[in-house]
Parts: sequence; C-alpha cells; structure tokens
Amino acid sequence: MTDHDVDDEVADLLRQADQRYTSSRRRLVAALQAGDGPLTITQIVAADGSLPQSTVYRNLTVLEDAGVVTRIVTTDEFARYELAEHLTEHHHHLICSSCGDVTDFSLDTRTENSLDRALGRAAERFGFQVEAHRLDLLGICAMCG
Repeated sequence: MTDHDVDDEVADLLRQADQRYTSSRRRLVAALQAGDGPLTITQIVAADGSLPQSTVYRNLTVLEDAGVVTRIVTTDEFARYELAEHLTEHHHHLICSSCGDVTDFSLDTRTENSLDRALGRAAERFGFQVEAHRLDLLGICAMCG
C-alpha cells in the first residue's frame, strides 16, 4: 500500500469513527510508517519533534479506537504502537522479556499457511471462528542475551 493509499484508508477509518484526519494525526501516522518496527510514545516524539507527547498519547487512543493503530503490550512499562496490519502487511513479533524491544518478522507463505491451518484446527475444537492471528514470541533479544 502506498503512503497515499494509507492516508486515504486512515481518513476513511477516522470518518467512520466520526473523527477527522488532522495534521497531527497525519504526522503521527507518518512517524509510524517511517519507524523500524513498533514504536513507544517517546520514540514517536523523537521521530517528529513537532508532536507534543500529550498530543501523541491522545491521538494514539483515537487512532487505536478507529482501527488504524495496534498497541503492543510488552513486559516493560512502555507499550509500542504500529499501523494496523490491514494498512501494512501481515507479520509477527519478537518481544524481549528483558528490555521490552519489539522486532517485526514475517514467515514464508508455506509456513504461514501451515500455521493458519493448525490454528484453525485448534480454534475449531472450541467452536471458535478465526478471523486472523497474531503471533508474539517472547524471549531475550541479542542485546540482552
């Protein structure tokens, strides 16, 4: 999806939530697009110094409620934020249980399809209908190891 397509989709999602795609929200989305993986609020503010922390916090809540942003909770005190998968691409996370760092990774199509089938079978046993999946691997990153 191009930056223009993302902006159009974000504007539509916000409109459906009775919200506007303000210049602050555009800059916030741009910071998340430019980031190398999920970002903390501090990292977002550092990426775009024109965004006050209070504005980032308030707008992340609106964007999350509208389905634009996904919040990733880690073992440290800082949540990370990224654009929702339908705006980017399907991926998974490596989450360090020591420092809280989050790294995105993708699986090849064959492995992803196999995982989908296995998760579907597991969900079926409980009468659960899968819409999508997220996979977070918890462990120790190379920097902490």
